[in-house]
Amino acid sequence: HPPTAYRNRVFCLPDSDLSMRTLSTPSPALIFPPNSPGFQNGRGSSTSSSSVTGETVAMVHSPPPTRLTHPLIRLASKHQKEQANIDRLPDHSMIQIFSFLPTNQLCRCARVCRRWYNLAWDPRLWRTIRLTGETINVDRALKVLTRRLCQDTPNVCLMLETVIVSGCRRLTDRGLYTIAQCCPELRRLEVPGCYNISNEAVFDVVSLCPNLEHLDVSGCSKVTCISLTREASIKLSPLHGKQISIRYLDMTDCFVLEDEGLHTIAAHCTQLTHLYLRRCVRITDEGLRYLMIYCTSIKELSVSDCRFVSDFGMREIAKLESRLRYLSIAHCGRITDVGIRYIAKYCSKLRYLNARGCEGITDHGVEYLAKNCTKLKSLDIGKCPLVSDTGLEFLALNCFNLKRLSLKSCESITGQGLQIVAANCFDLQMLNVQDCDVSVDALRFVKRHCKRCIIEHTNPAFF
Repeated sequence: HPPTAYRNRVFCLPDSDLSMRTLSTPSPALIFPPNSPGFQNGRGSSTSSSSVTGETVAMVHSPPPTRLTHPLIRLASKHQKEQANIDRLPDHSMIQIFSFLPTNQLCRCARVCRRWYNLAWDPRLWRTIRLTGETINVDRALKVLTRRLCQDTPNVCLMLETVIVSGCRRLTDRGLYTIAQCCPELRRLEVPGCYNISNEAVFDVVSLCPNLEHLDVSGCSKVTCISLTREASIKLSPLHGKQISIRYLDMTDCFVLEDEGLHTIAAHCTQLTHLYLRRCVRITDEGLRYLMIYCTSIKELSVSDCRFVSDFGMREIAKLESRLRYLSIAHCGRITDVGIRYIAKYCSKLRYLNARGCEGITDHGVEYLAKNCTKLKSLDIGKCPLVSDTGLEFLALNCFNLKRLSLKSCESITGQGLQIVAANCFDLQMLNVQDCDVSVDALRFVKRHCKRCIIEHTNPAFF
């Protein structure tokens, strides 16, 4: 056997650590193919699992051995000893370093030596699982990971609070059922772009994870409803004892979501504060009416590209009154000054408004908005051809806290309007005037008065 000093230098494992894990303890080592570039000579490279081609599987391994027994192993040179200084770091420093690694890299670290194995499986590092990439066999990876994390508490993983699986086409309902069944303390679930997820999987999660507060199913086109009943048509009243605790819900690009599904979601998720329905093209004003009946605590709402939402929908959203801080109605072509007046009149604490592409908005709508929502910090009225320098003057004289302003492709805007804004809104940090007919002198005027402002423009003479 190699000398004791060599063994201590490589593994840094005191006798007291040997009892922490048995040699038969299984754990997922690498979440990528064994023949991939990231797996050579038993060591994981820095290559992300998302860049690996071929079928990806979760491998199960035992902890590294406590000593090196191969007869050909030679003592390390002085130069090699200097490269192993990382082993001199105390455990708490190593755990802090490991906390910045994604799940696949953390699994690789567990294969380095016995000490790293024990540190990599410290419960503090496993409050979050993060997996990305199209080739990962996510269902199998989640099964192996949860099995390992349930080692000390059979069938229940009490430490895992966050699961993020992004763009993994091989994630199915089976994988989410594994999480729902084993992780009752789950608080955050993000599965954007995992289009094989269905309503069944969402039902399993929300019914078995009562503490779930953050749910992102954006791009999951099969998800049409979120409820505590398998029958989507059955609704619960807000006074019903059993409700879903979700506060943040992102259903961007859930194209099949309709008013009836939104009605069911609203009836079950009455605690919603953040709701994003971007490009849910089947949603209408009727769906928003259902939403406002049950979800009266919404602070942020996006209905961008919901082409059937009109001024009547704005009247419903205005019922949120001073609670509403963020609203995105970009490219909702049926919204005009009338809808803006509803929002401005009742939602006086609005901080962010994205109305890009709402071509029915004019200077009158901007005037009413500026006079009633004086604490506005971010405004996007790009591609609103009827907004001119007159509207900008109302903004400049009322919204002194404005930090971000987008006027992209506003045909009626000139340099005069920009100068009025710059002379009054000193805290302006971002200005977008791309495809606007503004002079170089006007842009220089803005730069002189708003020194921290980043100007996005298409004037080649200004630099």
